[in-house]
Amino acid sequence: MNRVTVLLTASAGLFGQMVVSPEVNADGRVTFRMAAPKASEVLFYGDFMPVGTTKPMQQDEKGIWSITTDTLPPSVYIYHFVVDGVTMADPVNPRIKLRARTSASLLEVPGDGNAEWQPRDVPHGTVEINYQKSKVLNGETRWIWIYTPPGYTASGNKKFPVLYLFHGSNDTAGGWVLAGHANFILDNLIAEKKAESMIVVMPFGHAVPFGSPREMQAKNVDTYEQYVLQDVMPMVRTKYRIHGTRDKTAIAGLSMGGGQSLGIGMKHLDLFSAIGSFSAAVPQGMEKHMADLKKANPLVWVACGTEDSLFPRSADLAEKLKSAGVRHIWRATPGAHTYTVWRQNLAEFAPLLFH
Repeated sequence: MNRVTVLLTASAGLFGQMVVSPEVNADGRVTFRMAAPKASEVLFYGDFMPVGTTKPMQQDEKGIWSITTDTLPPSVYIYHFVVDGVTMADPVNPRIKLRARTSASLLEVPGDGNAEWQPRDVPHGTVEINYQKSKVLNGETRWIWIYTPPGYTASGNKKFPVLYLFHGSNDTAGGWVLAGHANFILDNLIAEKKAESMIVVMPFGHAVPFGSPREMQAKNVDTYEQYVLQDVMPMVRTKYRIHGTRDKTAIAGLSMGGGQSLGIGMKHLDLFSAIGSFSAAVPQGMEKHMADLKKANPLVWVACGTEDSLFPRSADLAEKLKSAGVRHIWRATPGAHTYTVWRQNLAEFAPLLFH
């Protein structure tokens, strides 16, 4: 039986047998299930596991494969199945983690309602999807997700500060909302008067197609910078009521997006008063910016999970900033390369902006 037949059999079985997956148990353990009676092997991966590892799922007499985790702390998790070598999202879970290539599934282990990323009974902002034909990218139509704070529409001519917030490699423009809950984080911080009411701009970070040959991927950094400066920022200035001044403009990102925020922010210190780096793929040559950083004195906020493979690069950047006497904040937090860490990063970074 070929792989396509296996996948079709799996999908048909799921609907016929009413498989429940994922199932969050009262003690925080989670059971995942997959109906694939003709499969010879089904593996499981969750981003709470070491990168590159999988665990075998067990098949019952009805052909349903399952696995139950240990207790998971409240957060969002990304997972997928590998059915006879084919990686796939959970067919019965409607919460899909979109990616630039392939997709996975999202799991939310609920907390007590007090975490900054959880939706609360507070005024909510709006997330809009904007489509723009890019001049820099040869007329390609790109999507940009933009959060406007509660009360934006009714605020008349009031202007707002803006945070440009970038996602990581193989993610999409919607990543910070769909997995990061950036909108709920800002809603809660604004309601608590911990953060300024701000607009958050989330563009698609792959200026060249994800998975392109290495020589083309090398152009992504510079091309994305030009896309942000020449397409995204002018559109935001035209369509949204922003101050547009340096002191009311910030830039931040995670992983690949953290590297992009560092690269763009440090080259254009006249545009940004704050630069946030969350588990960043820190670019080479950061030391050449130190003198300019010290003179311009932006807020430089660097964070990374201690279990993250990129931790040494962030720690090295923090040391360079310290040695150069650059004003900065360095946050080494528990955790790996996951949205569990990045949600907390945003919740700590946003209140520091625009004062």
